[in-house]
Amino acid sequence: MNVPPAPRAPDASAETSAETLVAAYRVALAAADAAAVSVRAARPEDLPAVVALFERTWGAGRSPDASLLRALDHAGNTVLVATSDADAAPAFVGAALGFLGWTGGIHLHSHMTAVAPGLRGGGVGYALKLFQRAVCLEHGVDEMRWTFDPLIRRNAHFNLVKLGAEVTDFHPDFYGRLDDAISGSDRSDRFEVRWRLDSRRVRAALAGSPRPQWSSAEPTRDGLPAPEPLRLDPDFERLRDDAPDAAARQRTDSRVVFAEAFSRGLRPELAGDSWVFTSRPADPA
Repeated sequence: MNVPPAPRAPDASAETSAETLVAAYRVALAAADAAAVSVRAARPEDLPAVVALFERTWGAGRSPDASLLRALDHAGNTVLVATSDADAAPAFVGAALGFLGWTGGIHLHSHMTAVAPGLRGGGVGYALKLFQRAVCLEHGVDEMRWTFDPLIRRNAHFNLVKLGAEVTDFHPDFYGRLDDAISGSDRSDRFEVRWRLDSRRVRAALAGSPRPQWSSAEPTRDGLPAPEPLRLDPDFERLRDDAPDAAARQRTDSRVVFAEAFSRGLRPELAGDSWVFTSRPADPA
């Protein structure tokens, strides 16, 4: 992967120190070892396997084709693969795609991360994200962003608790109707998160340090009570399959809560199994 140094935003911090960069690759390699995978930049001959893994996850025709992935990689974006260390002939078990953006400052938009069925929840996605982080820091990019469905609890936990990302925006029906293998006909509501790659919040999350205690009971800037905590279903995807009417009601109800919170300048944080809404900064001293 030929990745030139990314242009810096006018207000960007100083170049990443050698110590920070070594630490970033160290934690990425440790995560890969724990998941029994190797993570690296994709090679041209890997791209059909990347397409196959993305389509296995989201459905036929839901992946960028190999030529587009090749162009993105050549232009200096992250196209990563994870291969299993378990067999003599390594199998492709994970892939990630991210591309540079500049809205609100230079960042990497981490668009797609796929893990082979049967290995999800085993640390492969974590290893891919940490490798993306290290590559970004190496090339002077200190922020990543992506979107996720705010009703899927395991993704909320992964993004905010395990990685230390922070929610910055709510986008109702962000992609329109997807009709893919994951979302089906459900509305594509999304939270956008910002992952400030060397922030105190992120370093604490990666170290497994205790999180702040977030609560909707705290005073808000406007002096009005925050919305009540919004409890997340343990498996919203299963609920969507087994009880679509109940899932649709949760989607509609959550939209009202999120819209009110963001209109008042409140941020969502995950507290146990619920979203709570606060005026406190995401990275308090």
